[in-house]
Amino acid sequence: MTRRAPDVPGGTAAGRSTPELTTQDLTTQELMEEQSRDRPAPSATYRVQVRPGFGFDDVAAVADHLAALGVSHVYLSPILAATPGSQHGYDVVDHGRLNEDAGGRAAFDRMVAELHRCGLRALADVVPNHMAVPTPVRLNAQLWSVLRDGPESPFARWFDVDWTVPDHAVLMAVLGDRIGTVLRNGQLTVDRAGDEPVLRYFEHEFPIRPGTEDLPLEELVDRQWYRLAWWRVADDELNYRRFFDVGTLAALRMEDPRVFAATHALLFELVEAGALQGLRIDHPDGLADPRGYLRRLDEATGGAWVVVEKILEADEQLPADWPCAGTTGYDSLQRVGGLFADPAGAAPLGELLTELTGEPTEIAAVVEQAKREIVEQSLYTEVNRLVDLLAVICHDDITLRDHTRRQLWLCLVELLVAFDRYRAYVVPGEAAPAESVEVVDHAVERARPRLPEDAWEALDLVRDLVLGRRVGRGARGWQDAARRAEFVIRFQQTCGPVMAKGVEDTAFYRWHRLVALNEVGGDPGRLGVPPEEFHAFAAMLQAGRPGTMTTLSTHDTKRSEDLRARILAISEVPQEWAAAVRDWMEAAGKYGSPEGWPDAGTAYLLWQTLVGTWSPAGPLAARRLREYLTKAMREAKQTTSWVRPDEAYEKAVHAYADAVLRDGEILASLGTFAAALDPAARVIVLGQKLVQLAMPGVPDVYQGCELVDLSLVDPDNRRDVDFDERRARLARLDAGDEPADLDDEKLLVTSRLLRVRREHPEWFAGPASAYVPLPTSTGNAVAFGRGTADGPEVQAVAVATRLAVALERHGGWAEHTLTLPEGRWREVLTGREAAGGNVRLADLLTGLPVAFLVRA
Repeated sequence: MTRRAPDVPGGTAAGRSTPELTTQDLTTQELMEEQSRDRPAPSATYRVQVRPGFGFDDVAAVADHLAALGVSHVYLSPILAATPGSQHGYDVVDHGRLNEDAGGRAAFDRMVAELHRCGLRALADVVPNHMAVPTPVRLNAQLWSVLRDGPESPFARWFDVDWTVPDHAVLMAVLGDRIGTVLRNGQLTVDRAGDEPVLRYFEHEFPIRPGTEDLPLEELVDRQWYRLAWWRVADDELNYRRFFDVGTLAALRMEDPRVFAATHALLFELVEAGALQGLRIDHPDGLADPRGYLRRLDEATGGAWVVVEKILEADEQLPADWPCAGTTGYDSLQRVGGLFADPAGAAPLGELLTELTGEPTEIAAVVEQAKREIVEQSLYTEVNRLVDLLAVICHDDITLRDHTRRQLWLCLVELLVAFDRYRAYVVPGEAAPAESVEVVDHAVERARPRLPEDAWEALDLVRDLVLGRRVGRGARGWQDAARRAEFVIRFQQTCGPVMAKGVEDTAFYRWHRLVALNEVGGDPGRLGVPPEEFHAFAAMLQAGRPGTMTTLSTHDTKRSEDLRARILAISEVPQEWAAAVRDWMEAAGKYGSPEGWPDAGTAYLLWQTLVGTWSPAGPLAARRLREYLTKAMREAKQTTSWVRPDEAYEKAVHAYADAVLRDGEILASLGTFAAALDPAARVIVLGQKLVQLAMPGVPDVYQGCELVDLSLVDPDNRRDVDFDERRARLARLDAGDEPADLDDEKLLVTSRLLRVRREHPEWFAGPASAYVPLPTSTGNAVAFGRGTADGPEVQAVAVATRLAVALERHGGWAEHTLTLPEGRWREVLTGREAAGGNVRLADLLTGLPVAFLVRA
């Protein structure tokens, strides 16, 4: 195929023709290098949340600030037409139009022109996995057609619908009560006033199947290509694949070339015109064939820079044969943050958690229970569909027929609970990669002890089918082969929702040893990443995916980078923290309800949240705290949930939080503790930002995070950003003013490193760039060099302080040194100069706990 590389500020690349690659042709390392070649990366990106109130013209209005900051690309949230009023844009209703709430095509074109005038380019977030099921449904013309015309609709293959259900109808679980009650109450009516008759239920409207318009009401309702149902029916009987457990987001069959072409035509037009120069792909694990999707995308865009929102667990790596620059950076987020967490805090913080809440010191049991609940409840319909496939496969093969549905159900549940990542990377018709076999086998051996012995053979069968192996008589006929292939695909499409909903959206809201670690793709059970491990990770990125994205905050992070930094600092003072929390819990005990609410786990989350969000102005506003606690409690799904909210419990927790925020004595104690934590938190805030901006990859700055940002999970992190303040602060620093506070210091670090990256992209994100760990005489500093492999290998050096409390206890830097490569060096943040060789850290890190040096 022919790949055309678009121009990027700071460098150009000529297009070239390359043959189609397969895993049989190249080694893993060669494959990863091939994916990076001819894929020019931005120097840095800045994420903005496009929404009503901050549209394309508003993005244009801040282009001057973003250019001055030093990024090369503005990274837009989804830009296609979404459900009117959408605050995020992931609920697309029309792939052929740009978002009218953001200003539509005219405003988009004005934005692009202004970005280009300022020397910037644009990237966009793409949502290939699903479309909205909006209210009213007619906003989604394709879905409206399917509901009206059923399997005969030209768009029937767009959506992943199981038409084999008894009534051959798409389940629309939107009713506030059971269908019989709704009919008796006269809440369903036929409206013939418009262009076509519709069935109405309050604000909902649905098309009427041609030929049924004149039937009596109950018969008409029963004869549609959709089944109206009570909303609680969805988790049990929904027959279209959805995004996780969200019934208002219907999954698309992106594996169909016609669907791919129709849903991407406008995006490809914008790429071809130079209006977009890269794409961020949302939730690739939901796709039937992520690799195939990315290959089509690569060919259609001429090799544009593409990153995927892929959550990698533990040491998992992005498949080498996925043609993309890398991930959106959750893997780097974990390593960078881990550098600044003190592993010595793990044991005392675990003991405190158990003392206060009764929770175990390890999270594994909490994760297992949460995943089991999700598999058996929220995702019952997805699991049941998998069991249906297994049952038919076994029934149609006489050698497998005695594996009962009950056994298959038990085995599948246990395997999904035991599976420890989002995907197995098995492609039907191809031999499963060795790593995939290892991962599946590991899950099988974890699942086996939880099953009766008479189900073990069925478990082995399920394993072999997951891996696409020939079992039984093997696939006999195209139908059997299709079912086996479908099982391979659907199993992987179910693993992601189980992980996301079971781990990140349930277990992480139940287990609160140190909530800064309860992050997307994170492992809260592991505290701290030693410098040697970080260097190995960075070297791996440099060798395999040098154009990958790195990040510290996103629209999906549960806490912003600086809020996490404040909480990570607690790991350095676990005894002091334990004493303070005991005092606060005792002092606030009088605010609990007669029922004993809030429970100890929620209260402990409250104290970490208050310290994490504490700013020079004091605690966060009561409204923000209540909104966050509501989300956290419902995600935990213990006493209340989104599906079954317990109003009395939630009111009791809100009352407790409000009372704490009114208690002057408690607030004074909180303020004292927060102030004592500030120096260590400052070191982490600046250190992790410096490391992220200097390490291999393309750093993203989430909107507003060039200053200290203490946002919680969405929608809190999508609040308006004061760009005027950021513009004014940057102007003062550029005029030579010294930083006045931590906001200025973070802005200084961010802007100066971004500008160096923009001036010298070859040092940082390209295949020819170099990453070199540099020796220090103490583990309280981490340092590395960046440069080019074909020139002086080290042209820039990043140095960050870590574990500042331990450093202070040991008397500071004393005579500890950093070994700089030979030559003259200029420290970018302060203007000081240094000579190569052994440099005293005390001299280098004066005023700021970080340094960034370039060859003078």
